[in-house]
This record gives sequence, C-alpha cells and structure tokens, in this order.
Amino acid sequence: MRLDELKAVAAEAGLPAFAAKQMAEWIYGKHVRSIDEMTNLSKSGREALKERYEIGCKEPCDVQQSTDGTAKYLFPTESGQKVECVYIPDGDRATLCVSSQAGCRMGCRFCMTGRQGFQGNLSATDILNQVYSVPGSEQLTNIVFMGQGEPMDNLDAVLRATELLTDANGWAWSPKRITVSTVGIRKGVERFLQESDCHLAISLHNPFHEERLAMMPAEKAYGIEELLTLLKKQDWSHQRRLSFEYIVFGRLNDTERHARELVRLLSPIECRVNLIRFHQIPDTLYNGASEERMVWLRDYLTRHGVTTTIRASRGQDIYAACGLLHAKERMKK
Repeated sequence: MRLDELKAVAAEAGLPAFAAKQMAEWIYGKHVRSIDEMTNLSKSGREALKERYEIGCKEPCDVQQSTDGTAKYLFPTESGQKVECVYIPDGDRATLCVSSQAGCRMGCRFCMTGRQGFQGNLSATDILNQVYSVPGSEQLTNIVFMGQGEPMDNLDAVLRATELLTDANGWAWSPKRITVSTVGIRKGVERFLQESDCHLAISLHNPFHEERLAMMPAEKAYGIEELLTLLKKQDWSHQRRLSFEYIVFGRLNDTERHARELVRLLSPIECRVNLIRFHQIPDTLYNGASEERMVWLRDYLTRHGVTTTIRASRGQDIYAACGLLHAKERMKK
C-alpha cells in the first residue's frame, strides 16, 4: 500500500494519521514479517490491524543454487500459482530478476516460459514479495523485470510495484536501479514511458520483420519498426536508459546482413545492445552462436556506432539463465 492508503488503514484501526508513516517505515524500511513487530503502534491498534490485514509476505517454497553463486527461488502467489525469480550476486552488485506473470502468452519459440503457456497475472503483492522475501534482499542493488511473463501485458501491477519500489515512503530506490523488459507492446510501452522513470529494455532478437515473426509471434501485432518510430521520439540522453536484448543464434541472426540492419535501425537512437548467449532448451531447432561470432557481432555494432556488450551468462546449470525459467515442473513442490 501507498502512504495515502495506509492512512486510511490507520483511521480504520483507530490509530492516529501519523501511524501510517510508522507502518510504511516498518514494512518498507525494516521489512517486518508480522504486524506484532510494529512496536511503536499501540497494542490495541495492532490488534485491530491484525483483524483485517496481514503484511502479505510469503517465504520461497523451493530454492536451487548454482555453482556460480546464482540462486533460483520458487514463490507462491496469491492465486495459488508458483513463479520463479533469480538472485544474481556479482561482486559488490546483486541483481534480482523478478517475474510479472505465471507463464507467458507471447509464445517466443526459444523461451521455456513461453512453452509453459499463460496461467495468470501476478498482483503487485506477488511481484513485490519476490523482492521483500528473497534471502539477501538487503544486498540488492538492481531489479530487472526479465523473469517469467511479459511486463507490459500486466502493466497495472508492474507500475504499482515500481511505484512502491521508488516512492520516498516505499523502498525509496532510484528508478535507475530498475529495468523493465518487453517484447514491444506499443500501448504498454507508451504508458510505461509516461508513468515510470525506470529503464526500458526491448527484446529484439531479429531486425527483420518476417524473421522476427517466425521467432516471436508478438511481432505480428507489435512490429519492431512501429515501436522504433515511437522510441525515436523520446529523449534518451538523460536519466532513463534504453537497451535492446539480442539472443544470438548461430547462422540465424548473426550474419553481416543482420548486423547492417541492426545498425540502420538502432544507430539513430541513444541506446545500447546486450548480446545474450542462447541457452539450449529441449526439442528446439535453434542453436547458439559461437563465442567468436558473438565477439564479431559486438565489435561490428560498436564500431558502427551502436554500443554493444555481451551479457555474462549466469545460473545455466539450474535453468536460471535467460529464457529458461519454467515453474510448471516445480508446481508439485
């Protein structure tokens, strides 16, 4: 809840208005697990709160630990689904990759989550609980909405979550610490750009319409050319960062023809490209590009004015890397 909503809760429980600020500090500042821990509220006030409310946090019901330090957690949701999020430590940084839906309806051919199908949207509580209840949450430096689901397909909950993460009476994070990814749902992107200051990442993966459509069915309704027209109108020179995610497939999207088209499309925009290794999934025709080819593509794009990096692959041994989250088989746990 926002501070204004907590004020209504305080009034309902017979507490003074300033108790709302105290509740916000207990929840978002101290991460309490129960109302009883809010010791500067009156006992009668706490009892009244407990009759109507709970903190809402749920512990992970399963964890898998990678040899590289990455951890994948399975969380229950309010609707009875289960979703995965990934904790990625890296020196003095720690990133949490959160889910916004149970499954996904975008159907990308190379993604395990897409194969899972769509089971439902997560609530803002479900999203925030991944941040609130993951072990090591106090060490987090960044959050990326790149787990299960398409954030722009559940935008109300995603915006509510990012609002509380960045609100001065919430987590009070800088929006620069949060990145939201999308296949490019135009109306969602337009609204996101108007209502949030968080970074934006576009899942591109192929610069040609027909080829992208074969890999990503969403291209039919949300064409990349139309999206780029919108993005070119934005000012990307200041606080907000725009990036493009590009999984590199051998002999499929790593040719000089693709590189030239990427330069044509992206060089007019202040952005960066993150090249991602393809992580093999069962029963797929796709193959990852060689390391040599990925380096070539990175250097070609950078040399032609498109800043490009190769993203380090983490947690592949526990199916925690990009495109591998797939909670369906763990639902029994």
